[in-house]
Amino acid sequence: MFGIGMPELIIILVIILIIFGAGKLPEIGAGIGKGIKNFKKATSEVENEEAKKIEEEDPEKKS
Repeated sequence: MFGIGMPELIIILVIILIIFGAGKLPEIGAGIGKGIKNFKKATSEVENEEAKKIEEEDPEKKS
């Protein structure tokens, strides 16, 4: 995983705690979670639209 082990992750977490404080971490986590959810939703919508376009062009080609 990009050469990042447990000690590096702990150091990163400590730095984040120092910068943002413990009170902001839940808000940051929720924001990141919402962003990931929206990204997955948008990519699945694009894939569905592309599949529909392919079916409309050639309905006998179903993959």
